[in-house]
Amino acid sequence: MPLTLQQVAEHSSAGSCWVIIQNKVYDVTDFLQEHPGGPDIILKYAGRDATLVYEPIHPRDALDKNLPQSKHLGSVDAQSANTLKNAKTSRKKTKDEIRSAEAHRWKPPLSHILNLHDMEEVALQVLSHKARTYYSSSADDEMSYAANAQAFSRFFFHARVMRPVSYCDPSTTILGHKSSLPIFVSGAGLARLGHPNGEANITRGCAAGGIIQMVSSSPSLSYAEIMEAAAPGQTLFFQLYKNKDDKVAEQRVREVERLGYKAIFLTVDAVVPSKRERDIRSAWDLEEEERDGPLEYIEEPQDEASHGWGAGGALVLNDDRDMTWEKTIPWLRSVTNLPIVVKGIQCVEDALLAADAGVDGILLLITEAAHESPGPFTRMEVNTPFTVDNRFYLDGGVRRGTDVIKALGLGRPFLYAQSAYATAGVQRIVHLLEKEMVTAMRLMGVSNVKQLTPAMVERVDWQPVRAKL
Repeated sequence: MPLTLQQVAEHSSAGSCWVIIQNKVYDVTDFLQEHPGGPDIILKYAGRDATLVYEPIHPRDALDKNLPQSKHLGSVDAQSANTLKNAKTSRKKTKDEIRSAEAHRWKPPLSHILNLHDMEEVALQVLSHKARTYYSSSADDEMSYAANAQAFSRFFFHARVMRPVSYCDPSTTILGHKSSLPIFVSGAGLARLGHPNGEANITRGCAAGGIIQMVSSSPSLSYAEIMEAAAPGQTLFFQLYKNKDDKVAEQRVREVERLGYKAIFLTVDAVVPSKRERDIRSAWDLEEEERDGPLEYIEEPQDEASHGWGAGGALVLNDDRDMTWEKTIPWLRSVTNLPIVVKGIQCVEDALLAADAGVDGILLLITEAAHESPGPFTRMEVNTPFTVDNRFYLDGGVRRGTDVIKALGLGRPFLYAQSAYATAGVQRIVHLLEKEMVTAMRLMGVSNVKQLTPAMVERVDWQPVRAKL
């Protein structure tokens, strides 16, 4: 029998917790402690409609995958559904929603976006506060994030002249799949925080631009929905955050392989959540912005869980913290025939272990020792920056076409672009990167990606010195 709002409201505690999502009722009592974001956010909506906060950060099939069918209690009755509809229609917009809508009204035409910095500036204006802090935050003092972008300024080109460049081809292959540019969209989750169509905007934009998308393990659309948005023959890779339960992880791998994803990028550098402080503060900042009176001081417990993890940290709480080269790579080989790339290598020693483990590629690497001892790396596609002819991959800090020539892979700019201008925004930044890259290639005297070699790039470490004589 259909349920009434009053019946649902009777289950509003940790002992019996029901929620409404899209007019359907779910018993999430047993799931409270398993929820990656902790039980508090669910209990906040216990006995009530949680659709508004649930939809932007969960794929539509999340409840089917994570909640037994016995906990799917049915739909609300017609009168209750009508009440919820009226409540949604008459709901007073928050100050943050009003600000975001006004920013969308006044954003510049897409043709006025001349580079990725312009796109980011517009996106940071139009995004909700929660989306903005999640997309833009990074760990602790955010020094590593800033250093990633700054690092590109330390590398200078040795351009060659008097070479034919009227025809310039920036296309390449990545793991054997064609790409119009030597870049791919790196895994970035929760795209529906920025736009209702979420990851599908990126998928369609990549199809139009002829580049490859790596889909996050934590998208806000289902893996199937993202693949449905793809054009015929479009290449999608999958970023795997391995669950600590091998059976759960295996189901995920087999699902994406069945759907047609073409490679697995196993993330190995996020076994614990980092403290993304801007992301964590987001909820408090919103409360401060929306409240109309002074805040009553309440003594809170000072434990590890009291600050939460924010939207980002909760995504990795169930990940496998005991992965090893000897165990995990053979296990992954046993459950898939797809190419395996290890994402998150940060030292040459681990790169050598990855080569010995027989993976097909690595993403992220400190490069100098790899150039000194290149032998092991010829067995796989590696991300050593500045070796583009071997399609080495790098993720982080890329903002210009000249950065692309130095290294491959970027994620946040595509989140910003789809948030501000949907699919057209994604197409725009692909176009801008292509123009910048082709211009840089011509000025360097190369007509295709294979001609780009390490000898054309030099690292210069210097600091400006201000002194008085």
